[in-house]
Amino acid sequence: MRVFASVAEEGGFAAASRKLDLSPAAVTRAVVALEEQLGARLLQRTTRNVRFTDAGRQYYENVRAILTSIAEANEAVAESNATPRGTLSITAPVMFGRMFVMPSVIDYMQRYPQVKLIAHLVDRVTNLVDEGMDVAIRIGHLPDSGLRAIKVGHVRRVLCASPGYLDKFGSPEHPAELAEHSIISSSHVSPQTEWRFNAEKEALLVRLDPRLTVTSNDAALSAAVSGLGIARLLSYQVWSEVEKGSLRLILEAYEEEPWPVHVVHREDKLGSSKVRSFIDNIVDSLRSHTKLNPK
Repeated sequence: MRVFASVAEEGGFAAASRKLDLSPAAVTRAVVALEEQLGARLLQRTTRNVRFTDAGRQYYENVRAILTSIAEANEAVAESNATPRGTLSITAPVMFGRMFVMPSVIDYMQRYPQVKLIAHLVDRVTNLVDEGMDVAIRIGHLPDSGLRAIKVGHVRRVLCASPGYLDKFGSPEHPAELAEHSIISSSHVSPQTEWRFNAEKEALLVRLDPRLTVTSNDAALSAAVSGLGIARLLSYQVWSEVEKGSLRLILEAYEEEPWPVHVVHREDKLGSSKVRSFIDNIVDSLRSHTKLNPK
């Protein structure tokens, strides 16, 4: 198969023999033996060039895929025993990255001093291929794509407010009552905000007019702690303040289904030792967090 593919790619037996460091006669014998084994003519030979037959063209496409797979398998085995080295690029949401990803990053880099790492902590979905990312941590349901995803936990979308605010203005008992409260929105800059809930296993959409709209989850959290109103954030973003008593969760019975957390990577990067070792490290780290995988 390799000899046949070389003849096809080099455009002749002589060129293929030079590429493979074989005699022209050996190259010819290999192709003839392949044709006899298959019972089909693969190449049309002339004194000037070599052309595919219809069967040869189809066979070449299949052979090329097989040879590529063999090469990737060989590289993966070689990489499996190699020490991780080189530059690794990862991305994660800002607060999640600071709280959960960076401890794992530091541990990984201490273990593998020959790896340089670039961590893009941004609150947007990055395109791994277009932006050259090796690994991404994604929160939420994933669209269909050619990427590989490993689930490592889940988080909830929660509503919260400070005890002082709730003592002064009361705690809503139904999502419809939110219209009577001061709302802090951190989703996008827009005159209207729509929050979805589950009410008796049915979707409920509540349109709100926020008093404060910000583009930073940190800012929304700070405003809620200060008593400005009710904010909707992800559970990991508010756990510390809830545990300290600075915030209380409300309307928990109406929460949507939890959002999954995945480690996502490009399939063609699986063979790289630095990517594979980082994925193993981050998956183990995130799955061990009780905040992401409560018992």
